[in-house]
Amino acid sequence: MKIAIIGAGNIGGAIARGLAKGTLFQASDIICTAQSDETLEKMRKINEEFILIHDNVAAAKQADLILIAVKPWRVERIIDEIKPALDFDRQLILSVAAGVTFDLLSTYLTKNMDYNQMSNPTIFRIMPNTAIEVLSSMTFISARNASQEQIDMVLRIFNELGNAMLIEERLMAAGTALASSGIAFALRYMRAAIEGGVELGFYPKQAQEIVVHTVKGAVDLLLENKSNPEMEIDKVTTPGGITIKGLNEMELSGFTSAVIRGLKASK
Repeated sequence: MKIAIIGAGNIGGAIARGLAKGTLFQASDIICTAQSDETLEKMRKINEEFILIHDNVAAAKQADLILIAVKPWRVERIIDEIKPALDFDRQLILSVAAGVTFDLLSTYLTKNMDYNQMSNPTIFRIMPNTAIEVLSSMTFISARNASQEQIDMVLRIFNELGNAMLIEERLMAAGTALASSGIAFALRYMRAAIEGGVELGFYPKQAQEIVVHTVKGAVDLLLENKSNPEMEIDKVTTPGGITIKGLNEMELSGFTSAVIRGLKASK
C-alpha cells in the first residue's frame, strides 16, 4: 500500500515522518511532493527512503491513498491538476485542508466529468493537530462514501500518529477548536503557570520543567484511571486547603468561562 502526500510542508511532512515510524508503511511506500527543492531536501535528510518528487500527477498515479495537505485555497487547483490520474474505484482521497467540506471536495473531484461513467469518490476529511509531529495528535476523521473496512483502515493509520476519532462532518469545526486550537490554549495556560512560577521564586527553566511535568502528570492520571478531571481535583482539594483557595481565586477571575468563550470563538 502506497500513500501520496501532496504538499509535504508542516502538517504533510509531520504525517510522513510519523507514518514512517509506524507499522503500516515503510518510508519507501510514502511519496511526498512539494513545490520547493528546500522542502524535499528537508524530507530527504529525515529519511532517504521517502519518494520525493515535484510532480503531483506522477505521485497520484502511484498511490492507493492520496492525502491532500496543501493550504485550503490551493485545494481546488491541486485536484484539477491530479484529477486525470485518479481512479475512484481503487484510490481513497484524504484531505487535511481545514474548512474544505465534503461538498466542496466532491464538486472539485467530479466537475466536468460524466456522472454516468464514474464512481463516487471515497473521501476522508482528516483534522490532526501539531502534536502529530511527536505521534501524539488528537486527530478527527470524517468519511463519505467509505466502507467500514476503509474507515477502519484510515483510523488504524492515524491511531499510529496519536489518537484518532471518527466524527460527523458537522463536528469538524468544533473538533478544530477543541483539539487543534486547543493545543495553543493548553500551552497558553502552561505559559501563564511558568510566569507564575517565576514570580513565586523559581528560575524560568525550573518553572517550565515543573509545569510541563505537572501537566503531563494530570494527563496521565486521566488516561490511566479513566476518570474525569473533577474526580482528580477532589483528591487534592482538602477542606480549607491551599488548592481550593487557588481554584476559587481563578474562578473569580473567570477561568472556566474564559476557556469556554475562547473555544466558542474559535469554532
